[in-house]
Parts: sequence; structure tokens; C-alpha cells
Amino acid sequence: MKRSIKDYFIIFLKGMAMGAADVVPGVSGGTIAFISGIYQELVESISNINLALFNTIKTNGLQSFWQKANANFLTTLAFGVIISALSIMKLMHFLLENHPIKIWAFFFGLVLASILYVAKQITKWNGITIILLIISAVGAFSITQLSTMQGTDSTLFLIFAGAIASCAMILPGISGAFILVLLGAYATISESVHNHDFAKVGAVALGAIIGLLSFSRLLKWLFNHYKNITLAILTGFILGSLNKIWPWKKVLETMVVSDKTITLKEQSVLPSNYDGEPQILLAVILSIIGFISILALEKLGERNK
Repeated sequence: MKRSIKDYFIIFLKGMAMGAADVVPGVSGGTIAFISGIYQELVESISNINLALFNTIKTNGLQSFWQKANANFLTTLAFGVIISALSIMKLMHFLLENHPIKIWAFFFGLVLASILYVAKQITKWNGITIILLIISAVGAFSITQLSTMQGTDSTLFLIFAGAIASCAMILPGISGAFILVLLGAYATISESVHNHDFAKVGAVALGAIIGLLSFSRLLKWLFNHYKNITLAILTGFILGSLNKIWPWKKVLETMVVSDKTITLKEQSVLPSNYDGEPQILLAVILSIIGFISILALEKLGERNK
């Protein structure tokens, strides 16, 4: 596929949007990729990376390998994701700690619009798609109800956490950052990035590569053979994940680690039962802005398909 510099700049921006979403525990970068019209190309490009592809370097040269790997697309997108994730992580931490209702309300509207968009891609509704949508929604909701595990900083655990989280990152609805929170690895990875601990960051990156290469093949096969069913499951995942990003929460369990209080379990409550100023009007406005943002991304994705 021939692309102009402008096309790659737009892909870079989409990567930045994915990176921003992936550092928020509750929003999936895969959702952003789906909405912006690059999801299937991303999954297919990642799934095509294997040993046979690397052998083309010997037989046909580096240029042939680069083209078959769709490397211009992948590197541009990855560059945007990495820059965004590293630069926005501190900002997101600040916003989540100091303005939780505002930031969660924005993402709630964003994800709500995502549900409508993904569901719209299903060309044939029947009993199976509806049942699978409900099952996946219940499953995702159940995941958001889990308590946080107490992770370790061992290399094997970080590789495992990176692999599981990377699968979630390309799966619309389930946030990779949220999986890291559940595994108890989010704080460790955040501190490692902040302290430039390249050994720990490298372990997570290795796990992420392993997870991406394996899970993308499964997704590609599902899209090629059971597209409507796959879309129904993804819609359910996103629907069930709304509980995680509901703006009004009641903290049920906490843990102190290195003088920092970490939330282990929380419960969604009505604004009237929120322990503090609910900021309902501002939350509604920000939800609408998030909803409109997805509509804009959808238009951008359609324009650049």
C-alpha cells in the first residue's frame, strides 16, 4: 500500500491516541485502533511476523522484508504509541489522582460511543451473536470486579504481565493498563519507566512482543472465519468494561506500598451516593465531549481507509 507523508503523519497521530488510551487503566488502545480504521491492518501486520518472514532478508534482501512486514505502518504507529505512553503517563497519573470524576467521565463517553461503532460493524445479528455479546459483557464486567493481586518485580512475572497486557491492548474493551493493575504490576512498571530501569522495562517489552505475536494470529483467524461473532464478542467486552470507568466510585480495599496508598477494590455507585462533590454537570459535559471525539475519529478513519 502506497502512502504519503500525510498518511503516515495521521497514522502517527492514531498511534499517539492509542498510547494515551493504553496508559489509562480502563481504556483500550485496541478500541482506538478499531474506531480509527486501522485495527484489522494492525492485527494482520503483527500476525504476519514470523521466522519465515525474517528468512526473506537472506533470500530477497531487507527491502523485501520491510515491505512484506508492512514495517512503515508498524514502526510509525509504534513510534506514536511509545512517545505518547511515555510522555502522557505522568499527566494521566496526575489527572486520575486529582480530577478522577472529570477524566473518567470523558473516557466513559468515549468508550460508550465505541460500543455503538463496533456493534454497527456487525452485518448479521442472530441468536448466537446476541448470546456471545451478553456472555462477553458479563465476563468483562466480572474482570472489573476482581481485586488487585500483589505482584512482584521478578523478571519472569514482568514478562508474563507484559504478555497478558499486550493481548488486552489490541483487544477492544479490555485495557492493558487495567490488566497490569489487576496483576499488581502497574505501579512497578510506572516506577521503572520513571526511574529509567531498562531491565524491568525490557522484561515487560519482551513479554509484550510474545503476547502480540501469538494473540494477533488468533484474532486474524477469528476475523477471517467468524467476523460477526468476533465483533459481537468485542462489543460485549467493551460494554462490560464500562463498569471500570464509571466516574463515581466507592473504595472498598486499599494497600500501602512505599508510602503510597493503592486501591485494591472499588465499587461503582450513583452520583448521589458518592462520598464527595459529584460534579454531575461537568461530568455530563465531558462525557459528551468524549462521545463526540469518537465520532470525529470514526470520520477520520473512514476518510483514510
